[in-house]
Amino acid sequence: MEVLEAREIEISGWGGDRIRGYLATPASTQPVGSVVVIHHLPGYDRSTREITRRFAAAGFRALCPNLYSREATGGTSDQDAAALVRAQGGIADARLVGDVSGAADLLRSLEGSNGKVGVIGFCSGGRQAFLAACELQLQALVDCYGAFVVGTPPPGSPLSVEPVVDRAPTLSCPMLGVFGAEDKFPSPSDNEVLADALRAAGKQFEFRLYEGAGHAFFDPDRPSYRPEAAVDGWQRVMDFFAEHLGS
Repeated sequence: MEVLEAREIEISGWGGDRIRGYLATPASTQPVGSVVVIHHLPGYDRSTREITRRFAAAGFRALCPNLYSREATGGTSDQDAAALVRAQGGIADARLVGDVSGAADLLRSLEGSNGKVGVIGFCSGGRQAFLAACELQLQALVDCYGAFVVGTPPPGSPLSVEPVVDRAPTLSCPMLGVFGAEDKFPSPSDNEVLADALRAAGKQFEFRLYEGAGHAFFDPDRPSYRPEAAVDGWQRVMDFFAEHLGS
């Protein structure tokens, strides 16, 4: 039987701001590795909290910082905060890195931590996870169909961000990329550009491209869900973190 504890906490984020987070902890007497979960553009929602608990059920401590905490004040709901962030074109990269840094620091400080921290992000969170792993000292990175690591958003996109592929030389850890062959953001050609940059920088990485899958194929609540690809993808994610975050 899976036994874990999950609860909301406060963490110190960018600029010393106190922000909300969702912490899930496995029942283990042995030191464990930790994962920072970066939520997608729709925000700090039920599906992201389920993902966070999933890592705890697999034996990792996991923490999802609410990147929109500053917008969700004064009675503003998480849903309305996400809408406000989209209207603003997303959050600043520096703020993202500061919030992930605070989450990683807290995870390392908790009793039962083995000191190893990885990061995972989905969609816009994939780009943010890549950026965080280039700016911070982490032990593992998983990018699940991260949009705009390469290239810029098209007209009408709710995101206003710049590509971060040029940060590849500063990537601090091994990377796993999980992508859909039918995706447009990132497209297979975008993934090739990223692979070339990582190869040129001498970085350790592995990409898995799933035929017949497009964007967000991990999400069972969306029409884009592809069960076979998602099952295999999740197994690769867990194996990758076990390899790089284990004792």
